[in-house]
Amino acid sequence: MATIDLTLKIWRQNSPRDKGRFETLAARGISTDMSFLEMLDVVNEQLTLDGREPICFDHDCREGICGMCGAVINGRPHGPQRGTTLCQLHMRHFADGDTLAIEPFRARAFKVVKDLVVDRSALDKVMVAGGYIAANTGSAPEANATPIAAATAELAMDAAACIGCGACVAACPNASAMLFVGAKVSHLGLLPQGRPEAARRVLAMVREADRQGFGNCTNVTECEVECPKEISIANIARMNREFLKAAIASRER
Repeated sequence: MATIDLTLKIWRQNSPRDKGRFETLAARGISTDMSFLEMLDVVNEQLTLDGREPICFDHDCREGICGMCGAVINGRPHGPQRGTTLCQLHMRHFADGDTLAIEPFRARAFKVVKDLVVDRSALDKVMVAGGYIAANTGSAPEANATPIAAATAELAMDAAACIGCGACVAACPNASAMLFVGAKVSHLGLLPQGRPEAARRVLAMVREADRQGFGNCTNVTECEVECPKEISIANIARMNREFLKAAIASRER
């Protein structure tokens, strides 16, 4: 079994009010078959045995589904492997003797709770503002009652792959959530079930993103590069068109 030794420069912050600092730790004898989070577990076990405070980090599924594990590794959200969440990143992608700078997602809307844990509830508030459709109660409708073109369904499913991890926000120099909002607007608005609320949805979600302190998009495209689900920035363009149409229509009433 191949092993490597690493130097970790990890962000430590006791609370949202604490200033925070980088702490240098050694990670010795790390198996290259481990995932990144398993490596942190090993480091935490040693810290605990030494009577020191373990590193706080968020995780849940460890299958690339929930998006909770986000952290920045050497300046890149979720680390160097493209199309991968942090929990899916394996230590074989690093070399013996590497130094890894590990820090939380940085954004005005993402307050650091402790160490690598950030409060991403701002994204939830954007979803609450308009990320839903209205549906009649009762039995399930006939699956073939609403025809949907295959190409449209594919676009909607591609956008629905967004897990709301916030990597797009952390990657953007403006801390913009437009890729997230664009994906949600697209996956709901492309399908006929989501069209009745389409105008109200895009206006509400974009305005709530502004209220939460997210920045605006300036087409840097780092969000697309760092997105673990490789969501296309074409969704931002679609959202902008939807927003413009909805804004003009609302003024004409």
